Amino acid sequence: MLRFLIRRIIAMIGLLIATSIVTFALFNFGPADPAADSCGKACSPERIVEARVALGMNKPLVTQYLEYMRGIVMGRHMGAPSARYWCSWPCFGTSFRLSNTPVWSLMKTAIPYTVSLAIGAAIIWLIVGVLLGIAAGLHRGKLIDRIAVGFSSIGVSMPVPVLGMLLMLVFCVTKVIQFPSSRTNAPWGPGGPLGFLDNFILPWTTLAILFMASYVRITRTSILETMGEDYIRTARAKGLRPRLVTFKHGLRAAITPIVTMFGMDLGAVLGGAVLTETIFGLPGLGQLSVNAVNNEDLPIIMSVVLFAAFFIIVANIVVDIVYALIDPRVRLQ
Repeated sequence: MLRFLIRRIIAMIGLLIATSIVTFALFNFGPADPAADSCGKACSPERIVEARVALGMNKPLVTQYLEYMRGIVMGRHMGAPSARYWCSWPCFGTSFRLSNTPVWSLMKTAIPYTVSLAIGAAIIWLIVGVLLGIAAGLHRGKLIDRIAVGFSSIGVSMPVPVLGMLLMLVFCVTKVIQFPSSRTNAPWGPGGPLGFLDNFILPWTTLAILFMASYVRITRTSILETMGEDYIRTARAKGLRPRLVTFKHGLRAAITPIVTMFGMDLGAVLGGAVLTETIFGLPGLGQLSVNAVNNEDLPIIMSVVLFAAFFIIVANIVVDIVYALIDPRVRLQ
């Protein structure tokens, strides 16, 4: 098991380095000029040259990349030669548009909203989606199966903007149940647990329905395939209790694709649920990245991309570890 973990961690580090190189290259070879963006629209050529020196863009590209990565891990000096200052780690640079505000300060403010959204929605879509899928798979052709399949079809085909606006129309405009129309308060702010639920129940529901539909379909299909295997029939022939056959033998084998999906989905959502945060006005990483794209704020865009890639890669490592715990054969690969 230790050797398996070491191989996966080494692979994760290599993938993170490769992702950072590709991301850095894309933003530096793109059509935008970071020096001109940091200087502003009404900027003279002389000021652009000064901005290029202050950003370290006059150095070779490899040197720029190494300094950028060193800043993330250890911190680095930034600014013009006459006004150097120390940017402590993790240093992702400063915003071009927000008065040279450190990018990490903006991300620290946004991360709690995205984490709250991702974890709450993940709990809902995992529990409800898997339970509905199991019920549909064990009662094929019956009413619960038809309801689950119909629900998954609607959930998959319903775009997030439409679903989110529909929920806001029902609960915020018509006020069938009173929910706040603004969610700019911090998740740990006034109101306690009830205030927290008021702020996040609609975003959680919107995001959960989108993912939940896929979990219902995958779980149902996996249960149907697994419960038809020879070893399941053998367990039943031995006289084992149906519940033991279903949950100990059947569900353990059927849960493998669910683990894969959950790890990838949670990693992607932690990187920033752009549409959901934009619709409900949550100032998380998704909303931060949308504003950065609109303002051509390259340091923020690049930082969010790297942050999202980190979570997705880590999610893959966690999935591999869970695989090894569920199926010992994976450890030999």
